[in-house]
Amino acid sequence: MRQFRNITGTQWGMCLLAGFFLAIHFVLWFESLNYTSVTSSTVLVTLQPLFAFVGGSLIFGERLRFPAISGGLLAITGSFIIGWGDMQISGSALFGDQLALLAAGAVTIYFLIGQSVRKDLSLFPYTFIVYGASAFYLLIYCLVTGDALTGYSSKEWGWFFALALIPTLFGQTVFNGLVKWFSTTTISMSILGEPVGTAILAYYILHDHISIRQIVGGSVILLGIGMFIWFNRASRQAVHTEVAQVKS
Repeated sequence: MRQFRNITGTQWGMCLLAGFFLAIHFVLWFESLNYTSVTSSTVLVTLQPLFAFVGGSLIFGERLRFPAISGGLLAITGSFIIGWGDMQISGSALFGDQLALLAAGAVTIYFLIGQSVRKDLSLFPYTFIVYGASAFYLLIYCLVTGDALTGYSSKEWGWFFALALIPTLFGQTVFNGLVKWFSTTTISMSILGEPVGTAILAYYILHDHISIRQIVGGSVILLGIGMFIWFNRASRQAVHTEVAQVKS
């Protein structure tokens, strides 16, 4: 409670704004699944690094070396290799793809706000306010659209609970914790590893077959992420060296 009492008006506003963009992300992404394939939607949502490259540069003045950017683009290419066979460019599928792309932009803004606020605000009050605000906005959306809030089976409630617990509390909260020390660009790059992890888990848990396209695409993703981390680390070290020289 002491942490909440010390939150400034500006921090409250930024947290509520972050919750708004998180809600927008969920609405756009889940709505896109009504029009396009899961694979196509997921691949387009993972284009977050493209928005993060621009946002990080304009807002935080981040300097990325060309090799690091090339690694990011390579990882994105790998994501497209995995989903290429299921992607469609026609009619309603194109509309769904556009919604997924807007969802990627919304979640990038959400992380950029978090990168700014989390410098001075600890994890618990930040996530409590942001998740609460997002839930409130989504409740308003459901009431306006007339979506049912009750009447679901116990199995579906179980899935709802699992979605709230694992991807949100255990997933989003980890990102919100890391955004204090790592940039939105770096976090967005790590999200590109999702298709690789999904394929591995599906193989061991659901006994799904891993295709050659998934192997090639996954390898390209991991190579791209590795390049980004390596060259981005080298870039940060160079900046720290320059700062130290100026101070001396």
